[in-house]
Amino acid sequence: MPQTLDAVAVRGWCALALDALGRDREAIDAINVYPVADGDTGTNLYLTMESAAQAVEAVFAAYPEPPVYAGVPPTADVVRAMAHGALLGARGNSGTILAQLLRGMAEVVAAGEGDLALALDRAASAAYRAVAHPVEGTVLTVAAAAAKAAAGANGTPAAVAQAAYAGARDALDATPSQLAALGRAGVVDAGGRGLVTMLGALVQALSGQAPVVRREAPVPVPVDDCPAEAAGAGPAFEVIYLLEAGDAAVDRLRARLDRLGESLVVVGGDGLWNVHVHVDDAGAAVEAGVEAGRPHRIRITHFEQPTPVEPPREQVQRAVVAVVPGEGLAGLCSEAGATTVLARPGEAPASGELVEAIRRAHAREVVLLPNDAELRHTAAAAVEQARAEGIRVALIPTRAAVQGIAALAVHAPERRFDEDVVAMTSAAGATRHAELAVAERQSWTMAGVCQAGDVLGLIDGDVVVIGQDLAGTARTVLDRMLAAGGELVTLVLSADAPPDLAAQLESHVGKAHLAVDTVVYEGGRQGVPLLIGVE
Repeated sequence: MPQTLDAVAVRGWCALALDALGRDREAIDAINVYPVADGDTGTNLYLTMESAAQAVEAVFAAYPEPPVYAGVPPTADVVRAMAHGALLGARGNSGTILAQLLRGMAEVVAAGEGDLALALDRAASAAYRAVAHPVEGTVLTVAAAAAKAAAGANGTPAAVAQAAYAGARDALDATPSQLAALGRAGVVDAGGRGLVTMLGALVQALSGQAPVVRREAPVPVPVDDCPAEAAGAGPAFEVIYLLEAGDAAVDRLRARLDRLGESLVVVGGDGLWNVHVHVDDAGAAVEAGVEAGRPHRIRITHFEQPTPVEPPREQVQRAVVAVVPGEGLAGLCSEAGATTVLARPGEAPASGELVEAIRRAHAREVVLLPNDAELRHTAAAAVEQARAEGIRVALIPTRAAVQGIAALAVHAPERRFDEDVVAMTSAAGATRHAELAVAERQSWTMAGVCQAGDVLGLIDGDVVVIGQDLAGTARTVLDRMLAAGGELVTLVLSADAPPDLAAQLESHVGKAHLAVDTVVYEGGRQGVPLLIGVE
């Protein structure tokens, strides 16, 4: 095993940390009581780390194996990718802080300094600066303790990592005495526990041996012994977005968001930031981002009020989980009995989200419809994890939402599982798929050179038509697809599509292709103006 924090060790750490967070995710979620008891800290840490690990793997994939190249990229490229991936995929308060911790470490390692203690110190300092109002007894305290313990250690990087892990673990055990919410609940800080898990993975990556983990529960601390803490229900919304902006604009944004809400964390740099805040006026928080720069990947989550605990519902025999590109199809698939995962434009779901949806389906048998060719590896990873948890899962490799609709239409839970999967796979395979998109820039395609603003018609993933208007390009695509025959055309329109587009295309199919039926669905905001399926 490697003994220095080089590219290979960073890659191994990411993989080990992701695996460890996956094992501990539910336990960490269960103790999540601060700053909001929404039970998602473990999940957010897992999804953030998954994004970091995927970015690292992408860097390694870009470097060929011998004899062309050694197959190992420069360490600086790997750690920067890790930090950037975490920034892009940061989820929730805990994930945002984790992204800043990794960024702090990356700054030291990428500079060529092999001092792990210095990297951990930079990480803790960066995290404290990112939080508008740091609170002790949280992951910040645990990170600072890890850095302090590492600074007092001597020997190999593995020994430094072991010292950091031990210091973090001791600090974690003390968090209930530092934060009233933890003391009342008799739990340690969830984000801090996640960081201890990650440091344990770092020890294993550098030494080849997992650290000994103590499992005893923390002792509840009487409320009177805890520092005072403000009471109240808290803000109604969590707002998160990526922001392209300069440093001065971000400084002004921090001040404005600090007045609007709480739990403010802004991480990043070099023109790209991840903004997290809890507010009552979500629109005002987004508007502040618009004034500061260009926000995107905006997520707004409404904090649900506590509800009486219901008895666990009985597990069903079979369920379908479908990834859908828009709210309209999410509603359609939900009505058909499927558990849905929304894929926002430019933001594909991670494997952790798919696993969570499989669990949420609460079934012994699950059919997964990824509905996107780019999700094949992500979906396969989710299936493997779900199977390891004892759920029987079948992955139907649907490449488009219209194939998922066709598969869902023939789903029959009363059939044997294998028979149902075969029928759904056959229906999906018999459905050709197309989409219309608008070119963002000049580029080469299989149909020639397109310019920005051109309408592109893609059939089965390949550009076959370049047109100037949506309706004309759609008619050409439909004619090409129906030239090989077909009985049913499915049109899924974006909320941004022209209001008369469906009527125009229905009329065209009815006149030019006799005996072919057309069905139209409203897809909501789905990234492209039109999806087409032909069965």
